[in-house]
Amino acid sequence: MKKQLYKTMVELTQNPIYTKMIKTFTKSKVSGRLNHSFSKVYQINHGEMEREIHEYATLNDFFVRKLKPGSRPIASDCVVSPVDGKLSQVGTITEDATFHIKEKDYKLGTMLGLESSTQRYLGGTFMLFYLSPKDYHRIHSPLTGRLVKRWALGKYSEPVNQMGLLLGKEPLANNYRLITELEHKDRRMAMVKIGALNVNSVHPTHHKKEVEVGEELAYFSFGSSVILLFEKGMIEPSVDTSTVDLPVMQGQEIAKWL
Repeated sequence: MKKQLYKTMVELTQNPIYTKMIKTFTKSKVSGRLNHSFSKVYQINHGEMEREIHEYATLNDFFVRKLKPGSRPIASDCVVSPVDGKLSQVGTITEDATFHIKEKDYKLGTMLGLESSTQRYLGGTFMLFYLSPKDYHRIHSPLTGRLVKRWALGKYSEPVNQMGLLLGKEPLANNYRLITELEHKDRRMAMVKIGALNVNSVHPTHHKKEVEVGEELAYFSFGSSVILLFEKGMIEPSVDTSTVDLPVMQGQEIAKWL
């Protein structure tokens, strides 16, 4: 019962009034009283948290917690996972600019909104990561490179949980999303950070032109998803691409360079 309640809090609903109420509550001092219960329900590892649990004043503060330095070792000479969560799917972007996720076809042009970027990733690889309420919700760079551009699209958002992916109208391509394009050795990768319902839940924290692998880029204030897009011939996945919902940790190797 508690788990379902907390899941509702961090994934939100399609009712904008209720969503606003939940958002307000999770940022209130009263919500901080739930931190211990939330932690117990989701079995969160206190040993890797930057601060003691009683130091987080609100449920939102606890949800967007940072980790102690060194808690997530960063693999070298490869592409690493940008988040803790599940690597939900790995696949190929077709030459007609679509990709298939959870029984639904997505249009890359709709997701990115820029023709130049859409054409760049034809035939490339996509990786979808899903973050659940128990996960660490900060987003890190999967590679070392140069920030080419960053742009935001979308307003209203549908759920990005399993039911939302099945029943929503291309939520991964239509939801509010913050897109960061990085260049590594003259090849590009796009990171699509997908917001939760009715609110801008994606908050950038990195504003420099250069970025190191493992460096923090943003965080989610409510649960959501991340999609990585790679140019054709840029990487080769080093995980079992037939496995669905593979648990991964931020900094773990997910692909090799080609």
